[in-house]
Amino acid sequence: MSHINPHIQALPEANLDEKVLQEGIVRGDRKALSQAITLVESKLPQHQERRSRLLDWAVSQGKTGYRLGITGVPGAGKSSLIETLGLLLVGQGHRVAVLAIDPSSRLRKGSILGDKTRMEKLSRHPQAFIRPSASGGHLGGVAAATREALVLCEAAGYDHILVETVGVGQSEIEVKDLVDFFLLVLVPLGGDELQGMKRGIVEMANLIVINKADGDHLQQAKAARLEYARALSLFPGDGAGWKPRAITASALLGSGVDEILEAMQAYRVQAESNGAWHENRREQAVRWMLQYVEQGLLSWFKGQPRYTDMLTVLKELVAKGQRDPFGAARELLGLLPAQS
Repeated sequence: MSHINPHIQALPEANLDEKVLQEGIVRGDRKALSQAITLVESKLPQHQERRSRLLDWAVSQGKTGYRLGITGVPGAGKSSLIETLGLLLVGQGHRVAVLAIDPSSRLRKGSILGDKTRMEKLSRHPQAFIRPSASGGHLGGVAAATREALVLCEAAGYDHILVETVGVGQSEIEVKDLVDFFLLVLVPLGGDELQGMKRGIVEMANLIVINKADGDHLQQAKAARLEYARALSLFPGDGAGWKPRAITASALLGSGVDEILEAMQAYRVQAESNGAWHENRREQAVRWMLQYVEQGLLSWFKGQPRYTDMLTVLKELVAKGQRDPFGAARELLGLLPAQS
């Protein structure tokens, strides 16, 4: 059974005052940060101006962290690996934020949101912040406001932000546009399982981690690592000149986690030295802007009775096969006012 995400339930308006939230974030108040994310997730019209002011303030702080995207097949132990990695980072003096995206039910529009219980040790650490959010059916393995949540976490001083996506699928590609380093977590399988893995996901990964490399699965994990290493050797390096690699790890034993951090650091040094790090950030910012423009235009379009009435009619005609989708879309766009 799905449950409603408690973070999207309405908070008292006093708790969503952006000035109060800003002060709380600066003080390191995790509750204020959580409420700020609730505000930026809100779709209510009365919250949009406050949402914009809060995000403008967050960006003006000029703080950026290492953005790490983590995806993987169901049952790969992503949450366990994230907790082990997060505990190692806070032990080194870092502040870690985890944005854990839970899948939403298509039928009930709810979400289980169990990551805080799965990362119990990390969630109790004073230098860590875990925020589960429902995907809400949003494609790309992330929630609709993950970008905004990421920026707020950076403004709060978290220098490592880990974005855990809902799992591997064709739509997971969007998370790549959010992060600096993309980690793919897999289980000790190879052969046919390797053939079934989406090439796009493997090709985007900066590092593949074969998790659960312990006990009876150790030799199988080593064999899988070799399979993926051979597959990665066929792919060209990315814009930073980085050649992806595959390693084994065990969240249970804590092995291999140091190697993940070493790869992350090596990638950052290489990408910063040749300018790819900052170029990627600039390209991401432009893509974010264009997506916001598209979202804004769609929201405006849906708010105009003339267009929504026509949209209702055309949707029914398309569903019945009486109009082709392309022609129907052109007719709707033809209603927009011409610009001189």
